[in-house]
Amino acid sequence: METFSIIFAIFLGGAVLTYFAGKLSSVVQDILFLATVLVPTYLFFSGVSIGSSMPFSLEGISLLWGVNHFGWLFSLIVLGLGSLAAVYSVGYMKGKERRGYFYLNFVLSVMSMLGIVISQDLISFFIFWEIMTWSSYLMVIYSGNDVQRIGIKYFVFSAIGAYAMLMAIVIVHSVTHTFFIEDMIQAYGQMSLQLQIWIPILFLLAFAVKAAMMPLHVWAPGAYSNAPMAYTSLFSGALSKMGVYGMVIILVTMVNRLPQGILFREVLAWLGGITAAMGTLWAIKQDDAKKLLAYSSVAQLGYIIVGVSIGTELAMMAGLFLAVMHALFKGTLFMVVGAIEKQTGTTNFTEVTGLIRKMPWTFFAALMGIIALAGIPPLGGFIGKWMLYESLITSDHYLLVILIFFSSTAAFLYCYKFLFGFFLGQEEKEWAHVKEAPATMVVPMVLMGIFMVVLGTFPGIVLNPINNGLMDLGYVDSYKHLWETSIIFNSWGDHVILQPILYSIMGIFIFFLIFVLWKGYKGTRYVTTKDISSSGEVPKEDENLTFSVGFMQPFMRAVAPVMRRQMDKYYTGFANGLEGLFDFVRRIYTGNAQTYAVYVVVFIVIVLLFKDVLF
Repeated sequence: METFSIIFAIFLGGAVLTYFAGKLSSVVQDILFLATVLVPTYLFFSGVSIGSSMPFSLEGISLLWGVNHFGWLFSLIVLGLGSLAAVYSVGYMKGKERRGYFYLNFVLSVMSMLGIVISQDLISFFIFWEIMTWSSYLMVIYSGNDVQRIGIKYFVFSAIGAYAMLMAIVIVHSVTHTFFIEDMIQAYGQMSLQLQIWIPILFLLAFAVKAAMMPLHVWAPGAYSNAPMAYTSLFSGALSKMGVYGMVIILVTMVNRLPQGILFREVLAWLGGITAAMGTLWAIKQDDAKKLLAYSSVAQLGYIIVGVSIGTELAMMAGLFLAVMHALFKGTLFMVVGAIEKQTGTTNFTEVTGLIRKMPWTFFAALMGIIALAGIPPLGGFIGKWMLYESLITSDHYLLVILIFFSSTAAFLYCYKFLFGFFLGQEEKEWAHVKEAPATMVVPMVLMGIFMVVLGTFPGIVLNPINNGLMDLGYVDSYKHLWETSIIFNSWGDHVILQPILYSIMGIFIFFLIFVLWKGYKGTRYVTTKDISSSGEVPKEDENLTFSVGFMQPFMRAVAPVMRRQMDKYYTGFANGLEGLFDFVRRIYTGNAQTYAVYVVVFIVIVLLFKDVLF
């Protein structure tokens, strides 16, 4: 299909042109960048129909690109979030250096993720996967900070995942003599039991790395917090979903057909639950918003992994619905942090606070994102978590639902920390100059905030595509019968029965609006956060009365035993051991010919002494 070729030609050509356009004009560079992302997005959704495909060959190898319902769902995440993040990036990158470098890798990331979800063969899938990994790696080291610690860690774990995937592809081709994913799925049932176990393990290892599942998550906090915030919204919101995309395919088409499939799913589900709980605890501990959201992303991905691993209709629906919601609210929150960083120069809660009057639109976006993340009605995060709880209870996973509920409840602490720390705290004179972020940054955040509200009331907008995608993978049509099992849906999930709550919230806002107008808004006196008293004491100008650094300490002391053992320490110890081994090997291979001659003589002597045993 020619549209595929045109789309990827625009992506590649536009990325290169955008890289060099900065030498001519920054305005031209911005326009080219936006066109390179937005035009292919328009062409894809207007010119590519579900079910279309494009077979072709490369060096005699038959390849296939195509779009099914399941791939279309994830392309919506990639291109939808990618387009909004691109608009945001124009404002965020204004005045920054190496814009061409940023734009090039941003476009390559969007292109490669779209390539992954349309690849119907393993070669194309692997090539696009590697492009995605390299472009995201270059974004992680964009700032030049902690390249050895953060960049190399991300690269090493990505390489482990890539080699695992490559091994699986080689094994599949040696058995099936084809690279088509559909052929692999069909031939899977005729493979030996040993291969039926190892192939899913290798694929799941690769996908679990990108989904930041514990214990393979250690790269994520540093990578998410070190990349530019304009990219991290895409990094966390969309790129992590490529791991979820692959996990769902392997779980449904392979693991579900194994006699040991239940054990596979249970292990993954519990690893997802542990990921959610531990990610939440580490998020609470952070005072920097970038690191807080990084650990929060790991935790939220844990919920998704739990849903798709349990694998019932409702659980899978919950996991995929949360995947869409995670792209929205986490993309929004990373944009919020980027806006604050651009306007204030910091992302630390202990340094900047009281921004609600300075950045009201950014506050609105943050509020919507936090409400959705916390799972509070009437936003879409509530729908996803409620479905997940129901699916765990109806599938008899009572201990797991307790773990997930603990994680979700504890998440309120860092949600409060984020919202109060930046916006609702004490105003300080040094931040009096702060203004709202540029419109190119505000509009994408607000749009995503509005869409979170819409999905909270009309989740069928996303549940319908999810249902169609799961049918492509072999699930039965969930139309009507599934939603009758959930107490919050109508017959098809077109809307949620939350009207009384919505009316109550609207009534409260309208009441206070009328009250303020009736009392005379213009006559009210502006009161700063310094114009207060605490226990009869009036705070001084240099005193900070925000939640302070130790606000979470009682809770952190209670959970300290759980957090003492960190996977990072084990990986570091293993790496140090390897470094010692390699150092010893370097001493053996001195580069001196006389030393090597001695090694040869010693080897011959050993062979002669033990020739009767060896031969």
